[in-house]
Amino acid sequence: MKISVIMSTYNSVQWLEKVLWGFSIQTTTDFEIIIADDGSKAETKEKIEALRKLITVPIIHVWHEDNGFQKSKILNMAIIAATGDYLIFTDGDCIPRKDFVATHLKYSQKGYFLSGGYFKLPMTISESITKEDIFNQQCFDVNWLKNNDLKSSFKTIKFKVSGFLASFLNFITPTKSSWNGHNASGWKADLVAVNGFNQEMQYGGQDRELGERLFNNGVKSKQIRYSAICVHLDHKRGYVNQETWKKNKEIRETTKNEKTVWTNYGIEKIK
Repeated sequence: MKISVIMSTYNSVQWLEKVLWGFSIQTTTDFEIIIADDGSKAETKEKIEALRKLITVPIIHVWHEDNGFQKSKILNMAIIAATGDYLIFTDGDCIPRKDFVATHLKYSQKGYFLSGGYFKLPMTISESITKEDIFNQQCFDVNWLKNNDLKSSFKTIKFKVSGFLASFLNFITPTKSSWNGHNASGWKADLVAVNGFNQEMQYGGQDRELGERLFNNGVKSKQIRYSAICVHLDHKRGYVNQETWKKNKEIRETTKNEKTVWTNYGIEKIK
């Protein structure tokens, strides 16, 4: 089984570099990286070219011109470009723990997609994390994070649990096992069967809408939020607006009410 890791990015070179370092030290290296670039400037391409010489995992850069927030479209292009049977999705601002890919593979199962989460870091820590902190996994150590002014919360338990306890927390968490763009995985054939992401949708719920169509098509989900760990680097969200949220909410309601499986604005539309 061949694996493709698909990550989205947009003009966030420093964050993308940290994420790529995280994927360069995975406990399994038998996968490819597809960078779904929603129209970044040349600096991103230059950084990717430089990192290709330092990272042994193959990197494919999929890019289109900047036309506002078009994440769904570039992710569909990345799905087409991916050679893997199994696709792991994340964002270019989420550093994976070294067992991230191995964990997705461990829990992968025909007829299911996997739903993970993230631990959100404040801007101060996001900026201070170095390549060495990623390589020695200090950015996943609770004590190190607290020494760097992370506030205590129950959520830090994600960094402490493993094995049976992590599986137990996955089972009892009230959080729905939805498709989360920052940490989810599934079979390419299942994604193609529902025509990928709905390109009518900009920011706000487009990932979950894909998961809802997968549900409608008979694909089930499994929760792995306490097993597949990544830290989310902070950033501004200038692309958020109420009009888009309203439009996306209406599309999701239609998907649920009409048990929609296929979107007419997905992979086939861009071929």
